[in-house]
Amino acid sequence: MRIVHDRERCQLHGQCTIAAPDIFRFDDGGELEVDPSPDETLRADAESAMDVCPERAITVVADDE
Repeated sequence: MRIVHDRERCQLHGQCTIAAPDIFRFDDGGELEVDPSPDETLRADAESAMDVCPERAITVVADDE
């Protein structure tokens, strides 16, 4: 699984950090850090983050796509 994060669309609401804290987190400077290739066991969290993003800045893609 891959995470595609559109940094231009993202408004740093942080809903993804609540839904999937093992994939999305804020660094000390307030920038969003994203694990672009999380373990497949985190798919449900990744999809939740995608669903709660108000800007639709997150896409979850299968490895073979």
